[in-house]
Amino acid sequence: MATEVNSQPPIAWRYCGSQIKMWRAEAGISRDALAKEAGYDYEYVKSMENGRRRPTLRLLQIADQVCGAGGKLVAAQEYLKPEPFPTFSQDFIRYEAEAVSLSSYEPLLVPGLLQTEETARSLLQAHWPPLDDETIEERVAARLKRQELLARQTRSFSFVIGESALRNSVGGADAHALQLRHLLSVSQQRNVTVQVLPIAGAHPGLNGPLLLLETSEHEHLGYEEGQTTGVLYSDPDRVSTATQRHAMILRQALSLSESARFIGKLAEGQ
Repeated sequence: MATEVNSQPPIAWRYCGSQIKMWRAEAGISRDALAKEAGYDYEYVKSMENGRRRPTLRLLQIADQVCGAGGKLVAAQEYLKPEPFPTFSQDFIRYEAEAVSLSSYEPLLVPGLLQTEETARSLLQAHWPPLDDETIEERVAARLKRQELLARQTRSFSFVIGESALRNSVGGADAHALQLRHLLSVSQQRNVTVQVLPIAGAHPGLNGPLLLLETSEHEHLGYEEGQTTGVLYSDPDRVSTATQRHAMILRQALSLSESARFIGKLAEGQ
């Protein structure tokens, strides 16, 4: 099994956008006129009609009214609820929920399973192109909901976090101090380990983030994520390579006690 999913907009966005465009054309209303009526700029409406952005409820309501759609466009809202996770990560999320062990290495970010609400919201608000408020709130809630996995005490979670991620004050000094203290708190759970990989020249971790999963059937999977793509794979050769790299990263990381002291000192300095 190997899946690679590009971040193509959901088909519901594209279908709904095409319906808005068709109703508008049939009513003889220009895109510019619809944009002005809805209080949006021309390019924003264009991106929704072309399916690159999720059509907003306001646009659906205005388009329905001015095009005489009789509620048919507004009814599409039920199928346009924000996705709780990016499309390319959804296969991984499904496997993560059932995994008996997870090993994570993140060089630049605190892993999602360990993020505070403030950190998660700050990262999502920095997304580009910008996400609408409804999508941000949906994804913050989904990310926090995922963290319930850590309470499953018979499942093991190992996190190695790059020093750069721990020094980057996402959300400001207060929010970052809260995040660091949260890492220390979670690391006290007996099924969770948190280690720090210091900045120290060349090492395998410079190749990017890496996740390893073991399913309840003892199938071993790897997952790698980039800007717009996520790849989940079970090919033995690829998983073996990823496992070897992760093992080398662990060897170069600080011990559990050293990591706790390192994070604690950073938290005190915020």
